[in-house]
Amino acid sequence: MRPHVELIDETDLIWHLAEFQNATGTAEQRNLSYDEEDGSASLKVRFTSDWSRPAGVHHAETEWFVLRGRVTIGDTELGPEGFWMAPIGVRTPAITVTAGTEILLFRERGDWGFDLADADREFVRPDQKLVIMDSAAMPWIDVKDGSPMRFDLGGTPVPGLYIKMLHRDEKTGFYTRLIKAKPGWREEPLAHHPCSEEAYCLDGGFDYNYGKMWPGTYFWRPKGIRHGDFTADAERGCSWIVRSDADLVDWYTDNAKIVMTGDATNWGPDFPHSMSPRFIEPVRSRSIGAWPDPTYQ
Repeated sequence: MRPHVELIDETDLIWHLAEFQNATGTAEQRNLSYDEEDGSASLKVRFTSDWSRPAGVHHAETEWFVLRGRVTIGDTELGPEGFWMAPIGVRTPAITVTAGTEILLFRERGDWGFDLADADREFVRPDQKLVIMDSAAMPWIDVKDGSPMRFDLGGTPVPGLYIKMLHRDEKTGFYTRLIKAKPGWREEPLAHHPCSEEAYCLDGGFDYNYGKMWPGTYFWRPKGIRHGDFTADAERGCSWIVRSDADLVDWYTDNAKIVMTGDATNWGPDFPHSMSPRFIEPVRSRSIGAWPDPTYQ
């Protein structure tokens, strides 16, 4: 269970001691979203000293995306936009990180547990492998050609949206990608998906029904939640790292609105010291401010 988070600015969040086991060095984390039942989490991590950890296996499917600094995993050095992911039980080589490095760390279906190991666990599927890549060196692909979105089941690719695929699980369809919208890109109306979706804004800006995104803003949205009326910044466009737990389909709604109904008994105009009930809203942080129109969902 994760709460619906939309939107938060990560600079509003406090730093916690980072959740690493069998590591040498210091680091701290901001909790963007957190599943208190199984430990799944999306975290901003800052390494406050040089840091290292021997080879081993994670208790959760684990992904790192480098925002700044240097990470060396095995024989590969990753700078900004470097990415690696390890499924549960897949051996991760030794890692070293330079002080001041910042990453996004994603955990799925498990907590921060990490066991020293020299080989994969026996339950690992043949298709599950360690993924290491420099996404900065990858080309942007038009979303209609590079995305596993199920356009055959709904939705239409709007010109001006591009993708870099980082990882996709062959069994579940869970995938992580970078998305870039050209300046002024727009898509309407509201849409909902049969999968969860989360995103962290990397560059540019973005307006939609929940408010404004800028670098460092984040959401985690359960399946079935309507969202949309997207407009990318007129000068810079927008880019995000985006994750979904299954294949994504767009089902659209025109003139979307929710209505609160009921017969007031002791509140309303005839009760001057009363107040009206509020619409249900997702978690929002201080810098994001109030949702201008919570009926538009």
